[in-house]
Amino acid sequence: MNHQVVTYLAEGVDWIRFDVDALLGQFWNNTIEGLSQGSIYALVALGYTLVYGVLRLINFAHSEVFVFGVFAAYFTFYGLGFRPGPTVTLGIGELILFLLLALIAAMAVSGATAVVLERVAYRPLRRRNAPSLVFLITAIGASFVMQQVLFIWRGGNAEQAIRLLRPEPVFTVFNTAVTNIQIITVLAALVLLVVADTFINRTRLGRGIRAVAQDPDTATLMGVNKERVIMITFLVGGLLAGAAALFYLMKIPQGASYQGGFLLGIKAFTAAVLGGIGNLRGALLGGLLLGVVENYGQSLFGGDWRDIVAFVLLIVILMFRPTGILGESLGKARV
Repeated sequence: MNHQVVTYLAEGVDWIRFDVDALLGQFWNNTIEGLSQGSIYALVALGYTLVYGVLRLINFAHSEVFVFGVFAAYFTFYGLGFRPGPTVTLGIGELILFLLLALIAAMAVSGATAVVLERVAYRPLRRRNAPSLVFLITAIGASFVMQQVLFIWRGGNAEQAIRLLRPEPVFTVFNTAVTNIQIITVLAALVLLVVADTFINRTRLGRGIRAVAQDPDTATLMGVNKERVIMITFLVGGLLAGAAALFYLMKIPQGASYQGGFLLGIKAFTAAVLGGIGNLRGALLGGLLLGVVENYGQSLFGGDWRDIVAFVLLIVILMFRPTGILGESLGKARV
């Protein structure tokens, strides 16, 4: 028995590595790539945090809303005549036009999917004053239903990626190349966060969302249409997920898959909780931090530990900051 334990530990030495040299050698590359990947987490996390801030609902089906956007972007490229294979050569004007069309399609499909999900799955429960646990179970069930619909439609194999934009270095940071796709992804995430933050804090509809988040009954008495606010909240979250879908398709070589949102959705939810679920800026911070730290963990401990490091980070943060790094803000007046 002791011999078996010693053998297991000896075999585990290579399995659980601690390679500081790899971490330091890949530090800037991991940081830049982590910020790019974290930007996608952040955009999806915004949908989780908006719905939670208004309804106190963890919308686990939001990952499938994202996947519907991925397929929409993919088939937009396909409908425009592009096929899987080597990256095509396009002029800058054509490239912008085709990417913009794919972005509009992905956002429209994800936004519509989120609205239909709210009307079909959640609104009937609200009318019946269903308990919170029923909402949670429904969210999980809706996630599986949407996933299986995609599986029946497209099968289990991922669609081969269609490449319109080849990753090319634009400039270097400490001898580490920063590619055009990384720049586009990070800048787009920042712009969309500013737009979402401005919408929530500066517009009439945004004030309605914050009012419902803080006290739905009083907001209704003051003339706020609660059902309309909830629908808009789902719509905004879906639009942001659709934008993330295009950037995901530009980065991930596997292309569109019916299971593509499962792990990414969990990580986006982790990012929302990490930054402070209910806090828009917290979702961005959580996404960027998660993307960077999991890349560091991959170099330090090995590729098999990438996801483990991400979730251990969440546990450690919540031990000291139960409300996340920035805390809750959208519905902070609600208990």
